[in-house]
Amino acid sequence: MSEAQLWDAVDAYFTELLSPPDEVLTAALADSDAAGLPAINVAPNQGKLLQLLAQLQGARRVLEIGTLGGYSTIWLGRALPADGRLVTLEYDAAHAEVARGNLARAGLDKITEVRVGPALESLPALADEHPEPFDLVFIDADKVNNARYIEWALRLTRPGSLIVLDNVVRGGRVTDPDGGDPSVEGTRAALELIAGHPKLSGTAIQTVGSKGYDGFALARVLD
Repeated sequence: MSEAQLWDAVDAYFTELLSPPDEVLTAALADSDAAGLPAINVAPNQGKLLQLLAQLQGARRVLEIGTLGGYSTIWLGRALPADGRLVTLEYDAAHAEVARGNLARAGLDKITEVRVGPALESLPALADEHPEPFDLVFIDADKVNNARYIEWALRLTRPGSLIVLDNVVRGGRVTDPDGGDPSVEGTRAALELIAGHPKLSGTAIQTVGSKGYDGFALARVLD
C-alpha cells in the first residue's frame, strides 16, 4: 500500500466512523460534480471540523470566502442557531447557483446568503453595511489574495472571533520563498501577517488524507 493509499484508507475510516455523509451532503457533491465544478471541496472530516469549530465558538454569524458548491457552507450552516446568519462569497456565478440549490436542499437557504463577484469587491460592500461582527471566518478562495482576506476578516470580526485559512501547505512549497508561485507567495504573506499582527494569535497545522498533503491555519482575534 502506497503512502497516499494509506492516507485515503485512514480518512475513509475516520469519515465512516465520525462524520458519515448523509443524503444532503452526498447530493451536494453529486450536483457539484454534474455541474463540472472542480473537486476541491473540503473532505468530510474537514467539514466536520469546521462545524465543531463553529459550535465551539458559539457562532451565530459566519463569513465564508470561497463557496464553490456550498459543501463546506452546509457544514458551517448546520452549526448555527435558527436565528444565525452565514454570508458566503463566490467569484463564479455558475458555482453560486449550484451552491444556492444545495443550501436550499439542506434547509439552510433562510440563514445563508451567497454573494457573487470578486471577494475583494464583495468584502468592502459588506463592510459598508456595518454588519454585526462575524464569530468565525473561513477563507478558502484564491490563495494570491490570502493576506488581503485576512485583513478584511479582521475588519469584520470582534475580539474572540476565529479565522480559519485553508490550504496553507501547498504540497510543502510554502517553505520556498523563491519558487515564483503566486499562491505560495500569497499564503506566506497571510501567515506572516498572522505571525506579526498584534491583534492575532495563530498557528498552522499540516494534514494528510484524501485531499493529499496540505494543512490549515487558525487565528484568534485578540483584544
